[in-house]
Amino acid sequence: MVDYHAANQSYQYGPSSGSNGAGGGGSVGDYMAQEDDWDRDLLLDPAWEKQQRKTFTAWCNSHLRKAGTQIENIDEDFRDGLKLMLLLEVISGERLPKPERGKMRVHKINNVNKALDFIASKGVKLVSIGAEEIVDGNAKMTLGMIWTIILRFAIQDISVEETSAKEGLLLWCQRKTAPYKNVNVQNFHISWKDGLAFNALIHRHRPELIEYDKLRKDDPVTNLNNAFEVAEKYLDIPKMLDAEDIVNTARPDEKAIMTYVSSFYHAFSGAQKAETAANRICKVLAVNQENEHLMEDYERLASDLLEWIRRTIPWLEDRVPQKTIQEMQQKLEDFRDYRRVHKPPKVQEKCQLEINFNTLQTKLRLSNRPAFMPSEGRMVSDINNGWQHLEQAEKGYEEWLLNEIRRLERLDHLAEKFRQKASIHEAWTDGKEVMLKHRDYETATLSDIKALIRKHEAFESDLAAHQDRVEQIAAIAQELNELDYYDSHNVNTRCQKICDQWDALGSLTHSRREALEKTEKQLETIDQLHLEYAKRAAPFNNWMESAMEDLQDMFIVHTIEEIEGLISAHDQFKSTLPDADREREAILAIHKEAQRIAESNHIKLSGSNPYTTVTPQIINSKWEKVQQLVPKRDHALLEEQSKQQSNEHLRRQFASQANIVGPWIQTKMEEIGRISIEMNGTLEDQLSHLKQYERSIVDYKPNLDLLEQQHQLIQEALIFDNKHTNYTMEHIRVGWEQLLTTIARTINEVENQILTRDAKGISQEQMQEFRASFNHFDKKQTGSMDSDDFRALLISTGYSLGDAEFNRIMSVVDPNHSGLVTFQAFIDFMSRETTDTDTADQVIASFKVLAGDKNFITAEELRRELPPDQAEYCIARMAPYQGPDAVPGALDYKSFSTALYGESDL
Repeated sequence: MVDYHAANQSYQYGPSSGSNGAGGGGSVGDYMAQEDDWDRDLLLDPAWEKQQRKTFTAWCNSHLRKAGTQIENIDEDFRDGLKLMLLLEVISGERLPKPERGKMRVHKINNVNKALDFIASKGVKLVSIGAEEIVDGNAKMTLGMIWTIILRFAIQDISVEETSAKEGLLLWCQRKTAPYKNVNVQNFHISWKDGLAFNALIHRHRPELIEYDKLRKDDPVTNLNNAFEVAEKYLDIPKMLDAEDIVNTARPDEKAIMTYVSSFYHAFSGAQKAETAANRICKVLAVNQENEHLMEDYERLASDLLEWIRRTIPWLEDRVPQKTIQEMQQKLEDFRDYRRVHKPPKVQEKCQLEINFNTLQTKLRLSNRPAFMPSEGRMVSDINNGWQHLEQAEKGYEEWLLNEIRRLERLDHLAEKFRQKASIHEAWTDGKEVMLKHRDYETATLSDIKALIRKHEAFESDLAAHQDRVEQIAAIAQELNELDYYDSHNVNTRCQKICDQWDALGSLTHSRREALEKTEKQLETIDQLHLEYAKRAAPFNNWMESAMEDLQDMFIVHTIEEIEGLISAHDQFKSTLPDADREREAILAIHKEAQRIAESNHIKLSGSNPYTTVTPQIINSKWEKVQQLVPKRDHALLEEQSKQQSNEHLRRQFASQANIVGPWIQTKMEEIGRISIEMNGTLEDQLSHLKQYERSIVDYKPNLDLLEQQHQLIQEALIFDNKHTNYTMEHIRVGWEQLLTTIARTINEVENQILTRDAKGISQEQMQEFRASFNHFDKKQTGSMDSDDFRALLISTGYSLGDAEFNRIMSVVDPNHSGLVTFQAFIDFMSRETTDTDTADQVIASFKVLAGDKNFITAEELRRELPPDQAEYCIARMAPYQGPDAVPGALDYKSFSTALYGESDL
């Protein structure tokens, strides 16, 4: 550095950095050509010369102060060249040649020439400015030289939006003052005269220094003085002009104004760096905040869905049977509501949850963040496992409901049959114990005794005929017990009473027979004709009772074949009626013959047949009843046949629709598989094609609804099987849900590919090339490939792979170690290999700018440089700084930046 104090001694140079600094090289000839408006043949305007003297002197002193000196008279103090060389060393940061000794004119000229040669070496044309004129104190030439230095070292390097120097400085002023009223910067003279532009520049960067709203356009002197004083006091910008010099001049000097404004630009250039750094941090924090919101939404949705599954599974696993069909049918109706109303929204939620999870992971990869790991128990696999458990419980629950309804139907039928047979038996046994205990044979005549014996034999025959009914009653009661009938206690009580009574009747019958046989030898044989009547009438009577019982018996069938079997059996029964009628007539003929013999022999009969209670009137009455029950049975069977035919129609109707819908769903699943592999055209074309395909699938929903309606009719008709189709409604529903989920996942995969392409700048041709390469090595055409095929794919793209490098790549594309690489993982890998993203080091560097090169940052600095929400976000998460240079309130921005990229926990 030039020692200006040693003007009469040998010149010494202090240490210099040797770097170009602000005075870096580069031609300025093009720009300097624009400054030829400096008319060196005319004298300066006195007002302008005064403004330039003040401004240039203040500008030079702002730099010379750094070397511990200053100038008083600009055209006198540079005449010996020493302070001129010192000024150039300060503003350029470079060493100039050693100045010459002595105070002679030649020494001064040589020193000034060295300064002018240095200026020229920076690409500046010095037109008509010579060392002699500077040494002679020519004010015009000295001011011109200083203006040239200001242009080269203070204005030339200003660059704003691809404009530089004067235009760049003007554009910078326009951008910064645009939001302020009464400010319209169009030049460097008139636009600055009212002082508002100076105040606007300060307020834009340091709003706490200026109360802009209190400034008035009609008070320029106050405005200018305010700006100049604030700049000098707080911004270290020396006062280069007086307010009166500007206000009292019609057109302020442009060079003076440019010099003054350039000082403001350089004073605030550090703020621009801070703004850039703040923008980078805001961008990174915005991405992090958005990802955190997505993670919170996933956790909430996953928790809600898992809670719904947790509540629903116990309900589906509840197998406590109900006592009546009505209660079980209500359970079935509740289950149908669950399938129609409650489950479909949850299917959509599950699908959307998977889509959101995939989108979040893609965004994390694109922003160079670690993959999202949900809380324990809330992984996508946990949700899938819970859903699988739900569907297993659901399938078993429906099967159990149907089986339970069948069981209750069977129980109701058996219970009614038990009550009917028990009532018939109890009606038959009514009074039998009294009759068997009657000791009428003790006072009877021989003929009466014989009659009593025959009557007792007929009773025994009748009793034997009823043995089968008692056994049927006991068998039905046993079956009801085995099927866990809810009223088994009353059934068992009644059955036990019948069995006890039956045993008592057997015992009484045996006792009476012994008593009658004891006196049988004393009795004459009674009329054989009456006996024959009694013997034939009793079985016939029993047959008629059995026939009436069978004709009134309830029946339950489920197929057309079963009802046709009943109709066939009924027709066979009707074919026996002519023979039965002939038997009836034969029995009645026996009775008529006995009457005829008695009348012909004038025998007075005591009245009814002593051997039987079955009179001709009873036979005729029961026969008439049988004749009435036959057409009723015909009508009941025909009604059931019509019902089964209707059920058969419902089966065929459902099967016809199901045999169309089922293959359609399977075909669409295969087509989606082909589309996801082939993926022809641009990604947007593929996405549009897939969404059209999705709409065509959704438009097919009415066919599924029609099938649901037909299935509802089948359920209501209690039809449990269908031999006309292999498709059940359960198969159709599961296929439909899988189809919707598959198309949604395929669309999401293409959307993520578009997101990856746009974020990474991948062209459509690159994307198609990636797809073609992937499909070529995806030999099984499954949309994923094993490690061997993936190694071959990488080699084909130019990778030279060792085992260690390949294992590293596999850990990136297959973090779960499934052994398979998807197309999306391949795209993510290729995009990471060719693009760059923000890193933790870049964020740390940005925070360091905001902190003024300190190793820590304060809350006040964060709130000043960042938007409020993001500043508070950082303050809440930054740990206290623990370094040796820590101050109260210091925050550690380095660990915070590292945590943003997953290298440690926030």
